[in-house]
Amino acid sequence: MDRRHESEPNPHGAEPTDPATGGWVAPGSTPSGTARGQGAAEVSDPDPAPSAPAVGGAAADAPSAAEQPRSWWGEASEGGSTADSGARSARRLSPRSMVVGPINQLRSLLLPVLAGLVVGGFNPWLLTATGAGVVALLIGGLVTWRTFRYEVEDDRIEIRRGLIRRSRRTIPLERVRGVDVTSTLLHRMLGVAVVRIEAAAGSAGATEDGKLDAVSAAEAERLRRVLLHRRAVLTGRDAAARRGPRAADPAQGPEPGRDISGTEDTPGADEVADDIDDADATVTHFTMPRSWYLYGVLSLGYLLTPFVVLATLLGMVQQSAGEVATDFFVDWVTSTDRAFLLVFGTVSVGVLVALMPVFAVVSYSLTHWGFSLRDRDGSLVAERGLFTRRSVTLEKRRIRGYELLDNPLERTRGAVGLRAIVTGLGDTATRAVLLPIGSRPRVEEVVDSALALFRGSLTRHPRAALYRRLIRAVLPFAVVAAVALAFGALWPAAVAGVLALLGVPLAVDRYRSLGHGYDGERVSVRSGSLSRSQATVERSAVIGWTWTQTLFQRRSRLADLQVTVGAGAGGYTAQDASLEESVDFAARITPEMVRPFLAADGDEEGWADDLRGPGRGSA
Repeated sequence: MDRRHESEPNPHGAEPTDPATGGWVAPGSTPSGTARGQGAAEVSDPDPAPSAPAVGGAAADAPSAAEQPRSWWGEASEGGSTADSGARSARRLSPRSMVVGPINQLRSLLLPVLAGLVVGGFNPWLLTATGAGVVALLIGGLVTWRTFRYEVEDDRIEIRRGLIRRSRRTIPLERVRGVDVTSTLLHRMLGVAVVRIEAAAGSAGATEDGKLDAVSAAEAERLRRVLLHRRAVLTGRDAAARRGPRAADPAQGPEPGRDISGTEDTPGADEVADDIDDADATVTHFTMPRSWYLYGVLSLGYLLTPFVVLATLLGMVQQSAGEVATDFFVDWVTSTDRAFLLVFGTVSVGVLVALMPVFAVVSYSLTHWGFSLRDRDGSLVAERGLFTRRSVTLEKRRIRGYELLDNPLERTRGAVGLRAIVTGLGDTATRAVLLPIGSRPRVEEVVDSALALFRGSLTRHPRAALYRRLIRAVLPFAVVAAVALAFGALWPAAVAGVLALLGVPLAVDRYRSLGHGYDGERVSVRSGSLSRSQATVERSAVIGWTWTQTLFQRRSRLADLQVTVGAGAGGYTAQDASLEESVDFAARITPEMVRPFLAADGDEEGWADDLRGPGRGSA
């Protein structure tokens, strides 16, 4: 490859180094091409251009040792050695990443490769191609390890990679939303981990803004604590700057992170690790008791694990063997006695059903093994998993509430799951889990200690809401049964009649689950039956209200009231609430939002008629 220069210029300008740390001093500065307050920025350099000559006389022609540009890629700088400040602070992945990457790629190709070798009769050409592919993967792992660099600066983390096409990604630390540490079984055997850094306004979709695969387990924990600590310092400093300069109070002392003269004195990343290592107390809110693993039999998702495993195995066989497996299965079915097939199918389904509780407990245990919830560095850290160990960090200032989730089976045993309502969090189904399914009193105790428990009572919805649920659950099947009877179809009529009868308790349970309340600090909304959710959010998180009415709701004086929040799902709905009561409810919580929309004489009916659009209004 043609390298037209031996070192890259500092993208933030030629700035002096900090004599205490030897790192680049850039407090308050922003990376090139990235405004402060934006998300991660990435710059690709497929063919770096030579550095422009410096202008400014002798000082530019002969830079001092402290002004030497950083060496990211291991080559020596012009007029200096690789032992400059950038080379000292930039880090590589663990050397064991040269093994992790190729093995992960081979795992996805293992079945197709084996199938190709078996079908091809271990042809020498196939063996040679397979060996060449393995060697290429190993070389790729070596190249990745040699060219990957990351560095934690005072206010950002920079990640560089690439041999032919080089890229640099800069993530401002004040925009970091979370740092997750994940270790699969392979990572744990090799003593490494994957660090994922999520930043505001970062990459699209579910792709993380920064991923380090793989660093040592100790380095992963150090990075997590350093990044979160520095982010807290930077956000606190920005908040203090918005509040204005501190009063000159000798008793109060200087602002943290700033000396008496006003110059910032932020320690380097390595020094921060020492400062926060053991000094900060860690509060353990929950550790998984062994009895909780039995709660897996109450989850419908875990109970269906045997059928999911069977479908996965069939898909893998179909993908690897293709037409061979299909032809074999078709031949076996067509050549086997019908009675034997019926008995075999019945026994197989019975075995799968009998194994459902066992598989549920096993899969639940594999997912949540050793679950713990800790309060550390101003964040809640949830860690779980047997084979794949995952540690998710949720910043407490971004947690605006919580959800209690259950189903009919779990309600029979008083069990419930806990999930956080967090601003700007992707993959909430897994990353927002604060507690797995367990005893409701214990879950509420954890909520009270880690967050804040809703202590109010829920207002029951009008009886008209019950009638609406009975009609929707019973009427369709009753109509089908009547039509089937009219045409003499007894079996369809019987099935529809049974479903109509089952709809009665379902409708009653759905009605009993409805409710909304306010305890002076938090708003809570509950709904659902087969999957019931009670969402509780802080009053300060409420940013609006939306009322929705259908034609039938208007006749019954009902409305769907949505509490709009800037976190979680974005809104939580109190279904079929009394229109008048819901207006009073919203006005009591946020009068500054709602009362300007009310009629002067307090007539909510007149207010409802003035809703924006047919049957819809918002505040």
